[in-house]
Amino acid sequence: MVVIWKIFALFFLTCVLATFLYAHGNFHPLPPNTTIDRIVVEKSARRLSILRGGQKLKSYRIALGRNPIGAKEQEGDLKTPEGIYQIDSRNPQSSFHLALHISYPSEEDNARAAEHGVPAGCDIMIHGLPNGEGWIGAFHRRTDWTAGCIALTDKEIEELWRATPD
Repeated sequence: MVVIWKIFALFFLTCVLATFLYAHGNFHPLPPNTTIDRIVVEKSARRLSILRGGQKLKSYRIALGRNPIGAKEQEGDLKTPEGIYQIDSRNPQSSFHLALHISYPSEEDNARAAEHGVPAGCDIMIHGLPNGEGWIGAFHRRTDWTAGCIALTDKEIEELWRATPD
């Protein structure tokens, strides 16, 4: 009976370790001093890819806004914008673990929203997990949970933060 308990304990600890590694592992880190020139988000695939000179360097699985289908139309619709935007600022003091601000809304986004008499929204970011909740790791991707932003794990946003030029 003692042998069975030891086997069970070993199995349990192996499962815990595997779960931790899945949730927090960065199995293919970018080389030091890597810089990127493009970020491509494929909403339907829940994938963010980083590129340099047209070559894909790495892809990350992401979570989106809670209402992910279609382009963002107005403030509060919980959609992630679609279009071409720039990373226009950084926020190391965000409510989330690091945040790269996306230049949404564009002039076209504002005009489209104004036609409907609504604000386009703002503060769309690529960010990590809420501060103090980094332990969730990759499990945050089980559902789309943001208010329209693009979410990565804390380790992933740290890597993207370092690779994204100012």
